[in-house]
Amino acid sequence: MSFWLIGIIAAVALLVGMLLLLRRNRAAGSDGAPSDAQLAGAAAEAYSDADAEGTAADANAEAAAAAAAALESPAGLSVRAETIRSMREIAFGTPLPPVAIQIIPSDELATSVAATLTNIVDKPNYAPRRPMQLPKLLQAINDETASRGALSQIIAGDPALAGNLLRLANSPFYRHSPDPIESLDRAVAMLGIEGLRSMIAAALMQPVFRISGGGFAQFGDVTWEHSLYAASAAETHASMVDSADPFAAQLLALILGLATIVVFSVARDAFLARQRKPDAAQIAALIDAHAISVARQVAASWELSERIDTALAEQLTPQGAPRTAPRSPLGRALQFGIFIGALAVLRGRGEINDELASEVLKSAGPASNAAERVWRRLGFMPD
Repeated sequence: MSFWLIGIIAAVALLVGMLLLLRRNRAAGSDGAPSDAQLAGAAAEAYSDADAEGTAADANAEAAAAAAAALESPAGLSVRAETIRSMREIAFGTPLPPVAIQIIPSDELATSVAATLTNIVDKPNYAPRRPMQLPKLLQAINDETASRGALSQIIAGDPALAGNLLRLANSPFYRHSPDPIESLDRAVAMLGIEGLRSMIAAALMQPVFRISGGGFAQFGDVTWEHSLYAASAAETHASMVDSADPFAAQLLALILGLATIVVFSVARDAFLARQRKPDAAQIAALIDAHAISVARQVAASWELSERIDTALAEQLTPQGAPRTAPRSPLGRALQFGIFIGALAVLRGRGEINDELASEVLKSAGPASNAAERVWRRLGFMPD
């Protein structure tokens, strides 16, 4: 049995024991902060109430806040962190130490990596160039009156983007019909406005995720897969749960995936420049330490909105530390997307089955209604 399965089972057992103890305390009339079970129950009630006329917005907001609080409980943090660590084991192709004993490197190499990542957007060999069509696409996507024709025209103006979009449209992640999509017009017609919006950002970003040479050859592919799942989960959370901007949520997850690739590349090159074999555990720790700050640099250089920066900054709270302010809707969507995306990679690659995936979703704290809706949208849970 893998370390991850052992960790998940232990976390679930711990959570069950905590809930039993809290139930006894409540029965004895003890006072105190809401338990994880209470938070999850409040979230479930809020999701149910959200269908009532006139109360949907408030109910969704309360549910999302409750789910985020539950996800940040000690048990939720542990499960989420172990899920992400296990996904990274697949990306690196080698075991990684348990989250509890991971140590951020502090040697000369780590200092050099940190220095290189400072103002990384000014380093053309690493900095991801802003996609040329991004400003026009953002304007068109945020325009409720934008038509398929307007989006098609923007895409057609960038042959590389158009080709990438068609490749994505025919990939297993997006294609839902037996017949191939061979033209841009057909892609637009079949996907519709919402489907096209979901794919455009991915098509813009995909070239950055390509990695060649230097070890850990599948890191780029697995990170890309995780970013797609995370983007889809964040988008669904934003639209169905939190009444946030779905495209912004999707873009956030993709930018964070892009930043992960940047940190990985800088760290791997630092090892190779010193004629040292790249160490997966150290690179993973460096990604944890620097990916968010790099993502914020990229977002700023691309002139994205302040709410994008806020959502990224909210992910910087150290694991286990109490949060004094509620997350923004986009911050909640991003956090949820990262976790669900990692779980989807594990399920999609057969590392876990549906039963264990369901237990992980429950133990991590989000209200079951929301988790199942997002999980179903990713195609892993039947209706």
